[in-house]
Formats: sequence, structure tokens, C-alpha cells
Amino acid sequence: MRYFIKTLTALIAASVASAAIAQTYPAGLIDKTIAVVGNEMISISQLEQELMYMRMSGMYSDKNMRCEQLERMLESKLFLMQARVDSLEVNQEMVASSLDQRMAQIRTNFGGDAEVEKFYGKPIYKLRQEWQQQLEDMTLTQQMQSQIASSIPELTPQDVKEYIKDTAPEDLPVVPIKYQLSQICIYPDREAAEMAVKEKLLSIRERIINGEKFSTLARIYSEDLGSARKGGELGMASKSIFWPAFSDAAMSLKPGVISQIVETPDGFHIIEVLDKKGDMFNARHILIKPSYSDADRQKAFKTLDSLKTEIQNKSLSFSLAAKFFSQDAQSKTNGGQMADPNTGSSYFEIDQLKPQDYAAIKDLKEGEISAPVESKDNEGRDGNTVYKIIRVDKIIPAHTASFDKDYSSLLEEAKAKKQNEAIDEFIDSKIKSTYIIIDPIFKDCDFSREGWNKIVRQDAAATEAAKSEDNK
Repeated sequence: MRYFIKTLTALIAASVASAAIAQTYPAGLIDKTIAVVGNEMISISQLEQELMYMRMSGMYSDKNMRCEQLERMLESKLFLMQARVDSLEVNQEMVASSLDQRMAQIRTNFGGDAEVEKFYGKPIYKLRQEWQQQLEDMTLTQQMQSQIASSIPELTPQDVKEYIKDTAPEDLPVVPIKYQLSQICIYPDREAAEMAVKEKLLSIRERIINGEKFSTLARIYSEDLGSARKGGELGMASKSIFWPAFSDAAMSLKPGVISQIVETPDGFHIIEVLDKKGDMFNARHILIKPSYSDADRQKAFKTLDSLKTEIQNKSLSFSLAAKFFSQDAQSKTNGGQMADPNTGSSYFEIDQLKPQDYAAIKDLKEGEISAPVESKDNEGRDGNTVYKIIRVDKIIPAHTASFDKDYSSLLEEAKAKKQNEAIDEFIDSKIKSTYIIIDPIFKDCDFSREGWNKIVRQDAAATEAAKSEDNK
């Protein structure tokens, strides 16, 4: 269970569906304090605001999310109180980035500042102030969690052995199959393909200028299928969610003016801005991606086949072939060896591989080379076409983690267990030593920590006793 060691983004991005929020309030209840943790308070409006933001994020849960979110907020207050006692400083850079993300998402969802202000009943500057404070508190909470987690002693090999001993074999982590791979890549003739795309877009642009509807041509030609169905319209959205080149072009256009061709990692676009509000805009676009002929494919496959034959005949080494013939800048300088662009690791699990790459090597043994395959690179949202052959350098079969083979993985698991135990101990201790009240309206919540359940039920019992006394 690694639920506490999280990034701030994860803390603010967890979300639920409105249908899943089963906890209800008494009729006519508008707002009130529903919990007190030391000198920190939680109100209905704060809880509902978090749930509202979560719903807009689009994820789902079948749990009682009011109860679940309240428990998260209660726990956060314990960390927040300790953070202030310890005089931890807020990471303002992280807060600013997270606030910008939140504002961009909310503006995009509602369609602009005016709609946001109407929905919340507050001006934007006031919402920013409130959300900034929330995010500052979240940052302190995260820092406090990290501080507690980092306080555990450095683990030794003996600690790892104890972790293995104390863990049931079926509960030990399973290390998935991993591959170490090398590749030789050839790109199709991009120049010719891009020229063809540009000529097509220029022709479409001229037709629009001459009176044809942008929306009609977007439905026919655009390769952005989501917006094409809506006549190319993207909807009012923050410029921050688009590629910079796209945003810059859109923000520089006057409504009704058709842009020149704009290149992004997704392909080539022409854009028409419909409306602009501050750093938001609503635009139509037509996206066309370079496409390649069978002749391009056959030419590349022939070259790759020839290289594969020379390598198998040992007249040419794979690393030398990669150095002189591969067009992938990252791998060719390392003998063709592939590396994860996010981690730098040369080992890949199945879900880290392009589907086309895995299909090409899944039945190969160590040392074998795939047939030429059409795949995608790491550029753009969908990647760009590339042709390649792949050699399987090494296969590490899936297995239960062992001390000898997977020490580093087991060390991380043992460390995570110790960290979570330390955090659990902190929370349980603080619940016992902190002044806490939880409103009886949450007495039916099944909190994960018994300490919360005891408090809310004691408060409910006290409330009932007071009512009974008043009736006398």
C-alpha cells in the first residue's frame, strides 16, 4: 500500500463521478463546519468544492466519495498542523504550476472566465486566492509526508531478507518479463511527403478563402477525427493545452482569418479562430499528417532486409550497421541499443514498448533479429512513421522477485512498506493526541481508520444525548 508517497499533481487530480457520491446532507443544509482538527476546520463548501473539481477531472469510483474525500482531508489536516509546527516552507514554484494547471482545466471545462465566475459565484481573482491557499496546504502536506517517510533508517540487506521472510510468497512482487533490444531505423522520404501535405493544405485554404465552408472541408479532410466530426471546432480552451506553435498561431489570428500552414509534432494544420478571451480561444483546424507510399515502405524494407542478411552472415556487425545506416539519432551512437526516453533504462517491460515493436519481437529468442516492421517513433502524440529491424539482446523472464536477482526491487518494496508504516503510526498517534470533532451527519461513513469511526460515533452519541436532554 503506497497511498501516501505521492506527487502534488496526483493529490489534486484524483477524481470521481457524481453518481458515486452517495453520502447526503440533511435537507436545507447549505454550509457549516463539518470537522475540526486541532485549530484547522473543514466545511461542507470546502469538501464539495474538492469533489466538484474532482468530477471535472473525469475519473470514476464506486465508493462513497464524500466519506473517502473527507477522510483524506482529515488526514491532510494532521500533516498540515505538524508541517506548521516544524516551520516547513511552501514550494511556491510547485504551487504556481499546479494552480495554472487547475485554472486552465477549469476554464477549458466551463468555456471561459465569465462562465467560471457565474458557476462559482465568485470573481476569478478570489477563486485563485482560495485555490492557491488550498494548493499551498497540499504542498505542505506532501512535504510533511515525505519528511516522515524519509525519517526511516537506511535499510540494509538484512532488512530486505527480513521483508522476504515476513512476506507470504504469493505476496512478493512479481518481476515482469523484460527485454533488452537494439534497432536499426530508416525514415521514409519525409521531405516529399511533407511537401505533398503542404500542397494539399494550401489548396484547401484557397478553397476556404474563395467561399467554401471551413467546417465542411474539415469534416472531409481533417485527420483529427474528434474535431473533424464537429467541423474542426476545438471548443473554448486554454492555450496551454495545445502545442506552443499551434497556440502562438491561434493567438496571433483575428477571428475569421485563416492561418498559414502551422507545423506541430502532430502534423500540419490550418487554423481559423472563432473567439478569443484572454489566454483562451476557440478555433477550427484541419490537420493532415504526412503519409507514405508503398514504394517508400518497400524501399526501406529492402534496405533493412539486406542489412539483416549481412548481419546474420557475420559480414557486418549489428552495432556497425546501426552506426552507419540507422537514422535514429538516440540509438545509433550506442550500437543501436534502445533506451526508454523517460527513464534512460535499456530494459523494457511489454507495456513500455510500441505495440508494433512488441509484435515484431514477441516470438524471438535472444540474439534473433526481427523482420522489417513499420513502427512509430517518440515524436508527436501518435508518433511518426519509421521502419526498423529489432534485435533481441536479452530476455529476463517473468519471475517472483528473489534476493539474488532482484535486490534493488525488493529494497524499494521493503522501503515503501517501512515508509507507509511510519506514516500510519504518525496518523494513528495524532488522532489520539489531537482535538478532533467530526459532524454526526457522517456517522454512517465507514472510514478506513477506526480512530475516525470512534470519533464521529462518539460525537453522534453526544448529539443524541444532548437532544434527549433538551426534550426533557
